[in-house]
Order: sequence, then C-alpha cells, then structure tokens
Amino acid sequence: MPAKVYTDNDANLNVLRGKTLAVLGFGSQGHAHALNLKESGCNVIIGLYEGSKSIPVAKEKGFKVYPTGEAVRRADVIFVAIPDTKQAKAYEKDIAPNLSEGKTLLFSHGFSIHFKTVVPPKNVDVILVAPKGPGHIVRRQYLEGKGVPALVAVYQNPSKRAKQVALAWAKGIGGTRAGVIATTFKEETETDLFGEQTVLCGGATALVQAGYETLVESGYQPEMAYFECLHELKLIVDLMNEAGISGMRFSISETAKWGDVAVGPKIIDASVKKRMKAALKDIQSGKFAKGWVAEYESGYKKYNALLKKGENHSIEKVGARLRGLMPWMQKRSVKGVQAAY
Repeated sequence: MPAKVYTDNDANLNVLRGKTLAVLGFGSQGHAHALNLKESGCNVIIGLYEGSKSIPVAKEKGFKVYPTGEAVRRADVIFVAIPDTKQAKAYEKDIAPNLSEGKTLLFSHGFSIHFKTVVPPKNVDVILVAPKGPGHIVRRQYLEGKGVPALVAVYQNPSKRAKQVALAWAKGIGGTRAGVIATTFKEETETDLFGEQTVLCGGATALVQAGYETLVESGYQPEMAYFECLHELKLIVDLMNEAGISGMRFSISETAKWGDVAVGPKIIDASVKKRMKAALKDIQSGKFAKGWVAEYESGYKKYNALLKKGENHSIEKVGARLRGLMPWMQKRSVKGVQAAY
C-alpha cells in the first residue's frame, strides 16, 4: 500500500501561531529549521550551552539566545537539534528539569527515543520531523522556493494535536512543498541508519575508494581514476534522482548500459546483500547504537582515527587539486562542519 504523502494543503502554520519554538543547537539542521521557521512567520528562540561558539552566530542572524534550560522553560515546542550522542546528557541536565505538561519535544532523527537514551515523561508530546537532506540543502531549497522532502512521526500524543504540530513544522521549513511521508520513530531510525551505513555514505565511499585503488594499483593515472570513480558519480546520481534507475540508463550509452546490467550485479552480489542484512540486524537489535554510544563515551578514539585515515587517502589530494581547476564548483571546507551545540 503506498505511503500517505502530505503537501502544503494538509498542513496549517496557524497551529504554531502564538507558540514559542525553541531550537536547541545551531548546527546543520538547527540553523536551517530556525531560519526557515522564522521566515515562515514563527516565533523562534535558540537554546545553547554557555560558551557555545554558535551564540554570536545565532545572535547575528537575529535570534534571541538563551541557555538551554531557559529556552526549554520558555518554549511550547522544543526541537532537540543536538548530536545523537550528546542528547542524553543534555536531556538529563537541561531539558528534563524544565519540561512541563503540554510541551512538545521534536526530533529530526529518532535515535535517542527509539533506543531509549532519552525517555520523556508521558505528559508531553513527542514528534519527529526529519528532512531527507542535510541542513544546508534544507535552507537553500527553502530560499529557492522549493523544499526537501521530509518524514513525520508521532511517538507520544497526550494533547491529541501532535500530528498537526509536526505537519505545521514541516510546512514551516519547506518540507510540504516537496511532500511529507508519515512514518514511525522505529522505521525512520532503522532505515536511516541502514541507508547511511550500506548505501549513501558507507557503501558509496567504500565503493568509490575501492574503484579508485583498483585503477591506480593497475598502473592508471590517479587523475583518470578520480574522474572515472568519483567525479562522474554525481552526474549518474543526478540522473537517477531525476528519473530513477531506468531513466538514468536511458541517458547513458549502450556500452555503459551493458556494463551496468551485466557487470554491476557481479560486483554488488548476493554476498554484499548478505552483509547488508547483517548490518540491518545490528541496527534492529540495538548493537550498533550501543557501540556508537560507547565510542562517544570513550572519547571518539576509533572514530577519529578512521576519519583521519580517510582524509589522508590519495583520492582526497588528487580531488582537491582537480577541483581547484574548476572555479565554478562550490568549495567547501571539511573543517568544523560537525553539528554545533
């Protein structure tokens, strides 16, 4: 059965009129939601911990900034735009003591609620509004009069108005322009983690690096390997994004199509799908979540080492030089891009 898709006509921004919306954190999703909602006519405040580097940034954007606990106390709807691993501590220290009956907790990812690192009281609504794209795209699309598709879910609904609030928030950030799908915290969390790990991030980067290494180790120039295995990937993904896999195949050569359908399944074969199912099982059982929380609590040692190893891969150096020859490409620094709180 097809999922229900909500659009602008299904959401009413008046649901948020007269309410104070607090965005806790001013990183990737936080800044996008805050700015979009403000420009949609909503009353938005920002909650940040004392000494946060985001305080002057948020003030410069015209927001009133309060300590996290004070923002929670003042708000009717509280968006927890804090990294997953830091939410439990922030909840215990600043959020829970200032929650009261009738307030709404909002998340853009179900991790903390689904895996119970955060357990809210029964007298508050708990909802999810999850744009299917990074914050800077949510912001850019909104400014262009477009929107990033989003998911909404309701975990607790004592007010009986939780879904209307979720849809109104989704409209305020531009999501209903593109379409909003109803889901659950469980489904959003498990599918999001699976997609990130096996296809969108983990799978794609591992595939690109393996292809690059295969060509370079076989004596081909690194620049050729970069173009064939990384640079052109965007062109193919854009075609799939616009017209699906069959639409992409319609736009490429006969030779490319034959290589796609005849060789691709030999690379990404049944053994890969078997390992994907194992990864999904680790997500569903909570094993991945426990390991990730433990990694955070131990100081991110393995995490930082693996990131550093990736940064030092030769594909990064070759790519930086080649991108430098293309002045029309938007340059983005990889430093300091973690979600701020």
